[in-house]
Amino acid sequence: MPIWLSPSVKRGRLNYHLIQVNATLPRSHVYPLSQEDTVAMETYITESLGQGYIRPSISPVSSSFFFVKKKEGGLRPCIDYRGLNAITVGFSYPLPLIATAVESFHGARFFTRLDLRSAYNLVRIREEGEWKTAFSTTSGHYEYLIMPYGLKNAPAVFQSFVDEILRDLHGQGVVVYIDDILIYSTTRAAHASLVRKVLGRLLEHELYVKAEKCVFSKQAVSFLGYRISTSGVVMECDRIIAVRNWPTPTTVKEVQRFLGFANYYRRFIRGFGQVAAPITSLLKGGAARLRWSAEADRAFSRLKELFTNAPLLAHPDPSLAFIVEVDASEAGVEAVLSQRSGTPPKLRPCPFFSRKLGPAERNYDVGDRELLAVVRALKVWRHWLEGAKHPFLIWTDHRNLEYIRAARRLNPRQARWAMFFTRFQFTISYRPGSQNTKADALSRLYDTEER
Repeated sequence: MPIWLSPSVKRGRLNYHLIQVNATLPRSHVYPLSQEDTVAMETYITESLGQGYIRPSISPVSSSFFFVKKKEGGLRPCIDYRGLNAITVGFSYPLPLIATAVESFHGARFFTRLDLRSAYNLVRIREEGEWKTAFSTTSGHYEYLIMPYGLKNAPAVFQSFVDEILRDLHGQGVVVYIDDILIYSTTRAAHASLVRKVLGRLLEHELYVKAEKCVFSKQAVSFLGYRISTSGVVMECDRIIAVRNWPTPTTVKEVQRFLGFANYYRRFIRGFGQVAAPITSLLKGGAARLRWSAEADRAFSRLKELFTNAPLLAHPDPSLAFIVEVDASEAGVEAVLSQRSGTPPKLRPCPFFSRKLGPAERNYDVGDRELLAVVRALKVWRHWLEGAKHPFLIWTDHRNLEYIRAARRLNPRQARWAMFFTRFQFTISYRPGSQNTKADALSRLYDTEER
């Protein structure tokens, strides 16, 4: 359990970070530095010694020291803690679910984003554990007294610290993701009051913000790679530019990097799983070498096109009825959560969802695959649909959902699904496709604004 202490390094910091390991700690070599990096390193060491952040060390272990360039310019000191992290016992404190957080802004008209300055420096390493953080430079051997960037549990430890400070404000117009804080309100007066409250709370614990990175009382703001406004959520412009200019992957690592980016923003793409399947299949079985195919190249180009033209996703409104449309194929299931809003009312997507089928699921008949799509969609959007103010509507091409609610005899899998469905209040709209096939129902859904 974290212990909050006095906010001075020399008296002990706000939280003790305990580093528990389950093997012998490694010793790394010293990285050679350029002349520019050497000057920056000497400055960093001198300043950190003076601030009480580090001290000379006689530790038998060592990690390597180097710099990376900051996006806004300048150099960021980094320690290569991969060896230490590999044997560190994990701290299971959860980080917020970003996808859920960006769905919570309905009705908000004013946004403020705060970026905490040197945030990790407020957390002290547990006494007698400092030697595990030791690092070597060309000028000496040092260890940290405060929590540096790069430690395995640092994000979770700091998240728990800020959560403790702002716990009573969670869900009240405040979202915290490590050192990024978003404040949102429906009125200017309420927003000013909430911003003052948050800043006051941070000041009490000597947490400071980077003024040059903060945005106050705006109707649109960038947060964690999204552009959030009163109208909804879109991908951040620089992310769209990045994916538009993304070079074709040539190695397994480059494919993994692209898929990591794509998965983060998959909520914007209808049928993402099926579109990306030719690329994800390249990693099957832990492939060591990349065998890029023409099919993968077409999928890569298609994904870039879809991300470049990604739609605005509406903020879910709990006061309005939801619509869930599902689709299933031999390869995967997909769904979209929508609401009618605006004047005149138009059908607007909130998020999209898709998932590849597993080997056993591919053997399901077409009706059970459609049922599986419904189950997956309701699980993903359970926080909106279970206990919703109005019964929601499910659009489906198959009558299995109607059958499963009334049937007396079900197989074990269908019985489990039937029990799951009883937790929700919904109506069903059966819309038959052409010979049980359909030309992308999710695309068809938004071909027209009204039905």
